[in-house]
Amino acid sequence: MKVTSITRSFLVLAILLTGFVAPADLLPQTAHSPSQGQPEAKIGSASHIQPLRPGFQFPYGQTLHYEGEWRFWTAGVATLRIERSGSQEHVAATADSSGVVALLYRVQDRFNAYLDSKSLCSSRLMKHTEEGSHRRDTVITYDYSRGKAVLEEHNLQTNQQKRTENDIPGCVTDVVSGVLYLASLPLQPGATYTFPLNDGGQTVKVQAHVEGKEQIKTPAGTFQTIRVGPEGDSGTLLKNKGRIWIWYTDDDRHLPVQMRAKLFWGTLTVYLTSLSK
Repeated sequence: MKVTSITRSFLVLAILLTGFVAPADLLPQTAHSPSQGQPEAKIGSASHIQPLRPGFQFPYGQTLHYEGEWRFWTAGVATLRIERSGSQEHVAATADSSGVVALLYRVQDRFNAYLDSKSLCSSRLMKHTEEGSHRRDTVITYDYSRGKAVLEEHNLQTNQQKRTENDIPGCVTDVVSGVLYLASLPLQPGATYTFPLNDGGQTVKVQAHVEGKEQIKTPAGTFQTIRVGPEGDSGTLLKNKGRIWIWYTDDDRHLPVQMRAKLFWGTLTVYLTSLSK
């Protein structure tokens, strides 16, 4: 499996749970300045974060356990958990490769994200990523008073430090919180929800299309679900090289129970295996 250059897109919302197999072009990108001649995309007023709607509650006190399958191999395991932390929500996620895939490309990633419990605006994202030979600690702070995402990165291999700043609108979600932010929306069939996502670099405008309802079966049980197909700024997520879908339970919880990425190198499916306290 060849590791290629990193590409930012909404795909990382699901791929953070499937990072144990994805090449680096599907993993969260560190910040950079827009290329010369390609100005940063403008995020209009139609793209915004909706505050927490009345009646919705995140699945506090539960850890969601996932497995990823690629070409009939178990690619790895992942977890997702959210807890209340004062006036903020704390989202913790892990992704670890396993089996044959771990021999091809070792991944041990840890994510901790914080967002306002009412506005759902991201405030901080911390990442410890070990992917192949790369090891990094990254902190992204969303400074809304200055309209900046501040990225501070420590390369644990070379001991190099990097700090960058990029413009953000008045409220954004991040690549970890985004899966649960999308779950908080009404997810009405036929609706499209547009919102800004930032991973320390250029802000991406995401369009999440609610495509329909279907029944799916995972090791955790059989679920009636809502299928959502998200896309980034330029149409399909990887410049027409792939698609991504997320299945949420069709109930008040909107638990993400399955994710599928159909990509140029194959199809990756991540499914819920169990829930624990």
